[in-house]
Amino acid sequence: MTNESETRGHDATLDVPSSAEAQLLRLIAIMARLRDPERGCPWDVKQSFATIAPYTIEEAYEVADAIERGDMDDLKDELGDLLLQVVFHARMAKEAGHFAFADVANAISEKLIRRHPHVFEGTGGDAKATSGAKATWEAIKAEERKAKAERRGATDLAAGSAPRDLFDGIGAGLPALLRSTKLQERAARVGFDWPTIDPVLEKVDEELAELRAEIAAPPGPETDKRRFEEFGDLMFVVVNLGRWLDIDPEAALRSANTKFVRRMGEVVKGAAEEGRKLEEMRLDEMGVYWDRAKAKEREQGGK
Repeated sequence: MTNESETRGHDATLDVPSSAEAQLLRLIAIMARLRDPERGCPWDVKQSFATIAPYTIEEAYEVADAIERGDMDDLKDELGDLLLQVVFHARMAKEAGHFAFADVANAISEKLIRRHPHVFEGTGGDAKATSGAKATWEAIKAEERKAKAERRGATDLAAGSAPRDLFDGIGAGLPALLRSTKLQERAARVGFDWPTIDPVLEKVDEELAELRAEIAAPPGPETDKRRFEEFGDLMFVVVNLGRWLDIDPEAALRSANTKFVRRMGEVVKGAAEEGRKLEEMRLDEMGVYWDRAKAKEREQGGK
């Protein structure tokens, strides 16, 4: 009896190569097979850049979560899932005649070499001169942004109009906290920044006071709109405070989320030990277990 694989012939994508290069080529071949209109997967075939983009963002967050938890097995899997997103987008781009995976890899390789003249010989830099590495990196990035803006037909800075390329490269699709950080970092580079942290703290107080005023205002659609705006302003300036403290707001909030989940777990555990449901407990009763969780963290050197 002839089995299906013998009838169709050997599928090389099922082989497990040993080298990293061969593994990557295998992944690219698997994606090409999945996107094959006749022999591929119907779900993969019907996807587009827009439908895959949310998965790309999700996978990046799952990578960050694995790192936060220190789970290297999960990190290996999540990095694979993120790599799949790159291969997926590159495959769709190749099908549309835009670019292929090799172009993506070459572009980032050339960029890394270009931005590290102090490392790579033959690129105009001294491998031992690392003191100005960051300044060089930023200067090269600025030149790249300028060139990209010119390609897109952006307004010439010398014309005196508002520079359309000031925030070039900071995508509108970034998570809001990350985009807020990048926008304020970029503005600070051209001098739009407080001279010290004290005015930033005062601004936090000011925005909080304005939000309090709207909370106290009579309810209604206009009040809701102003509350929304003031809350956004408060978050924006808190992100700026994080920038001054060299704190990544995304990472700080992620850590706070983890801490909240951990402490609530202790509250749930305490209620279960008493044979009670959280819904049956008063806030002060749950607070006892919350405080115990905090005390436990302090004993263990946590925060």
